Amino acid sequence: MSILMILNDPPYGTERTYNGLRLALNLLTKNDTLALTVFLMGDAVAAAKAGQQTPNGYYNLERMLKGVLSRKGRVLLCGTCMDARALKETEVLEGCQRSTLDELTELTAASAKVLVF
Repeated sequence: MSILMILNDPPYGTERTYNGLRLALNLLTKNDTLALTVFLMGDAVAAAKAGQQTPNGYYNLERMLKGVLSRKGRVLLCGTCMDARALKETEVLEGCQRSTLDELTELTAASAKVLVF
């Protein structure tokens, strides 16, 4: 089965992106045949910024995205959203990929389920 998860909110300040990634990690842990793609749009693209330093005991979305990638999930970032926030590909966590609205459209049409946070 294929699932597309679209995250829109900023990495910190709300918990929507955090909760979306919690679900993504749990889905990947419970089903090793799942094809899961996390697509970061809007302010959520900042969740893929490398080098995040959060206080002890506080969640860290960079580490969570590494967990998605290590479990064979894909992480794509909206290129237009990256440009609007001056986020360069060199500043993004290794394994995350710049993407397009066309690719998001194809993934949406091909996915068995689409979850939006």
